[in-house]
Amino acid sequence: MRLPIILSFFLMTTAISSARELLVYIGTYTKTTSKGIYVGRLDLETGRLGELTLAGESVNPSFLALSPDRRHLYAVSESAGSLYAGKPSGTVKAFAIDATTGLLSPVNQATSGGKGPCHLTVSPDGNSVFVANYGGTVALLPVLPDGGVGEPTGVIQHEGHSVHPTRQKQPYAHSINLSPDGRFAYAANLGTDTLYTCRVDSAAGTLTPAGETNLAPGSGPRHLALHPDDRHAYLINELANNITVLARDSSTGAMTVLQTVTTLPASFTGNNTTAEVAVHPSGRFVYGSNRGHDSIAVFAVDPATGKLTPTEDVSTKGKTPRNFAVDPTGHWLIAANQDSDNLVIFSIDQNTGRLTPTGQSVTVGMPVCVRFL
Repeated sequence: MRLPIILSFFLMTTAISSARELLVYIGTYTKTTSKGIYVGRLDLETGRLGELTLAGESVNPSFLALSPDRRHLYAVSESAGSLYAGKPSGTVKAFAIDATTGLLSPVNQATSGGKGPCHLTVSPDGNSVFVANYGGTVALLPVLPDGGVGEPTGVIQHEGHSVHPTRQKQPYAHSINLSPDGRFAYAANLGTDTLYTCRVDSAAGTLTPAGETNLAPGSGPRHLALHPDDRHAYLINELANNITVLARDSSTGAMTVLQTVTTLPASFTGNNTTAEVAVHPSGRFVYGSNRGHDSIAVFAVDPATGKLTPTEDVSTKGKTPRNFAVDPTGHWLIAANQDSDNLVIFSIDQNTGRLTPTGQSVTVGMPVCVRFL
């Protein structure tokens, strides 16, 4: 299994490196100085991120996703600007990408199928957009011929609660991810301590419950990252400040807990919540962000078991790293520090996964999502 993964990673990085630059999109909260989605160019040789430009205006585009053909960008809008089933709902917005400038042209928008959309992803075939609504629902929106989004055709309402007295009084869907073959969707619900598995019928536009993985009470599962081996996944738990390693059955979609490791150093005693998790393109390293400790936790991956060994915790040189992303070549990591209004770029050691700040910090109002075109 490892040889195809390594070969695929080599071919991908070789092709991307020949381009020398990547467009980088930044989703933000528009509560202060930001006006929407920003774009800049990352130099793949130096790690320098150029000046950011407003690519498209939008209210609170806090999470972004790109279509597989890289021609369209989709963004949640956390404003209650529409209705679903007669109740206030957020929206999903579709934009067409100018491949030369990176600027965005609005295509359309549709209801997100619930209140507080906070995460979305696009199916591998590009035919569907999936969104998690913090109000407790996950939804499938069909992609229209022009790249726009249709109204939800598949919506699942989660039920239940867990033990945290204020953060888990009800279900809070926090993310939704697709298996590589697009057959299964995985929805992490912070309020119920559950990772839900759904079967996807893209042609019919439906989501069907297909199983549950229960986490320790008070975990608060937030985001999920799948390993390129298609056999493991990593779930970061916001309230418990840890990452759960999962084994994935690709035939049934079932997830099984293998290990849970803290994202914090033993010496830390302050308040913290985790946010983002990502797997290095090589599959050798996993990263998770801490808000409070304001750091990226780095882990080495055992190639046989998928289990994690802590390597280091590195300051993000800012406050509240809500999101970060590793570029497709695996050489650079950009951390989005929401409450210090800055993006910080790190170089990645290809042998150890360790992070070194490049010394570069780019200012943008309340950055909360990083995506590479």
